[in-house]
Amino acid sequence: VQLQASGGGLVQPGGSLRLSCAAAGFNFRLNTMDWYRQAPGKQREFVANITSGRSTNYADSVKGRFTISRDNVGRTVYLQMDSLEPEDTAVYYCKTVYRDRNFWGQGTQVTVSS
Repeated sequence: VQLQASGGGLVQPGGSLRLSCAAAGFNFRLNTMDWYRQAPGKQREFVANITSGRSTNYADSVKGRFTISRDNVGRTVYLQMDSLEPEDTAVYYCKTVYRDRNFWGQGTQVTVSS
């Protein structure tokens, strides 16, 4: 299982970014895909996920601002982040579960600052 996250960067408050996570090594279309984030000095926290049936769940802190989606042909999950706030600054990770094990991508840094 390989997960490769990308798309992070520096953005001003109120701006947008789209993160991508390219997946390989498992039957992508059958898996729930998650995004987590970890801010400096804080524990890793759930951000959003999307099931194989395209049902979605979001943390309260990002509802209405972030949108998760998936491309099963391209084996990629996306996180569209709008109305970004300084509190969204973190390393963002994609995750999936395969054969009862958690697999994490390497993370992509998102910094929201003026």
